[in-house]
Amino acid sequence: MLCADARPVPRDKADVGELDGYDEIIDTRSPAEFAEDHIPGAINLPVLDDAERAQVGTLYKQVSAFDAKKLGAALVARNIARHLDTHFTKQPKGYRPLIYCWRGGSRSGAMTHILRSVGWQAMQLTGGYKAFRTRVITDLASLPEILNLKVVCGPTGVGKSRFLRALREAGAQVLDLEDLAAHMGSVLGAYPDRPQPPQKFFDSLIWEQLRRFDPSRVVFVESESKKIGNLHTPDALLARMRAADCLNLQAEIPLRVRLLKEEYAHFLADSPPLLRQLDCLVNLRGSAQVERWKALARLGEWDRLVTELLEIHYDPAYNHSLSKNYVHAPEAPVLELIDAAPASFLDLARQAVKQPP
Repeated sequence: MLCADARPVPRDKADVGELDGYDEIIDTRSPAEFAEDHIPGAINLPVLDDAERAQVGTLYKQVSAFDAKKLGAALVARNIARHLDTHFTKQPKGYRPLIYCWRGGSRSGAMTHILRSVGWQAMQLTGGYKAFRTRVITDLASLPEILNLKVVCGPTGVGKSRFLRALREAGAQVLDLEDLAAHMGSVLGAYPDRPQPPQKFFDSLIWEQLRRFDPSRVVFVESESKKIGNLHTPDALLARMRAADCLNLQAEIPLRVRLLKEEYAHFLADSPPLLRQLDCLVNLRGSAQVERWKALARLGEWDRLVTELLEIHYDPAYNHSLSKNYVHAPEAPVLELIDAAPASFLDLARQAVKQPP
């Protein structure tokens, strides 16, 4: 029983199910840990940088835990002080951040304690990043099963990514895996200005999308293969996609050539990277064919090059993959793209949204 003058202890902990509603999510781990994976939307304010973390770890192993903790405390105090002098100076009295580290231990605990001492309602994530990663793995195995997916199929160059953007503009729920993976999926599909994220962060980005979808509404997703560039589509999501209903986006080859030239304009402006990537097709199409395509690229014969790539490589590969992996595609509705205008994509998107789920 509480005494009459007892005061409730302020709650300063949150679990992984309470990630929303904070002014900021702060990752106090080192920059290298943050780069590999972090809660989407979090910022990195390390209390130990990479070199300092290694230094403390070495001292722990080679000297003693006491000496390591003594050094670590000094370093952590200095780094938090620097963050107070920089990042936190602009925060108002009602500021409410969520703070985490690797296990929800001393690194995030130190920052949470100091911020709460100032008067801010800082919260520490119980279990830290490890608890978050466990939740991501668990949810990626279960969330796809409750979603009503509709898979957008269509050959290379038909504008599926543009169609997904139009679907989002039309109010639909969209999971754009290629955008999250920073890759267009094909052997030539690397983004020129965005590296692919690490696999763990790709998982986290997908999780962030899946958890926010309304299961009662359709979620549109492209007919991806297991690999998108160097990244792997989560197994449960891929299985759910392959069992889902489909729709087919189609366009004539001249229009697809135009769309591809726009998507891959960086290769037209700088052909040496394209020539190197074409070498990846030697095992599939033979050195003579690849040399012909390289010759067309050197001559700037872009329409002929793209047409041949579609007819000889991409379309046969797509048809084989589709028949094997997306069995509902053959009987699915067809939407025909007639030109490259954004209004045409939006019109098709509105048609797709109106179709029965």
